[in-house]
This record gives sequence, structure tokens and C-alpha cells, in this order.
Amino acid sequence: MYAVEVRDHIMIAHSFSGEVFGAASRKHGATFVVDVAFFCDRLTADNIVLDIDLAHAELKAALEPLNYQDLDTLKVFEGRQTTTEFLSKHIFDALDQSLRANRFGPSAGNITKMRVTLRESHVARAWYEAPVSTR
Repeated sequence: MYAVEVRDHIMIAHSFSGEVFGAASRKHGATFVVDVAFFCDRLTADNIVLDIDLAHAELKAALEPLNYQDLDTLKVFEGRQTTTEFLSKHIFDALDQSLRANRFGPSAGNITKMRVTLRESHVARAWYEAPVSTR
């Protein structure tokens, strides 16, 4: 299996409710390094997985609504715990929608799976990985 990975980051604020979160139940900030891996079984005729520039542009577009936001105030997350795991799936879904809309260009037609990893520190990360939607 082949893969290409692109990276960006977001800065957010949020809080959690529930004893399991301890001190994180108070409002706090986080800078997430976001890595997205695109997987395919075969390369294109140009011997690539996909156009890296377009992949990075689509990642940046998916992250823009979250960057420098207090996630507790965003309607899309109302009543949700915006954990690292939850956010990785949210970003996955946005990128999957972009793939279905062909915004990654024709070279992305072989993509079968994605992994979205959020690194919340040098010692902790979470990800969501799944097959992409059929186009």
C-alpha cells in the first residue's frame, strides 16, 4: 500500500465536562499538529498517490473553520465533547467530503483510505482511520 501524508496545525480553545477529564474540564487552549495520510493500492500513471499541493490546500480548508476558535461556542459542536479523537473524525469527514466532490483533482481517484492524526503534545496523539466514501 502506498501513502502520502500532509501536515498543518490548528490552535483552539475548549473545555470538557465530566470527572474523567479532571483539570481539562476548565477552559484551556491546545495547538494540534494535524497529519493526514492518504492511502492507495496503486499509483497513478504519473507514479503518485495524489497531488500533494491540492491535498495540503484541502487540509488547510478543512481546518480553517476550527483555527483560532473557542470550540465550546461553535454551533456545530453544541453538546459535544471536542476530544482529540472526536476532532480527528470531524476533520476526516470534511476531507472525505472534499474527496467525493473531486476537489483533490483527478490524481486522487485511487485513494482508498485516510488517517487523520491529531498530535496534542509530544507524548499524546489520537487518530481516526477508515476507508473513504465511494465516489
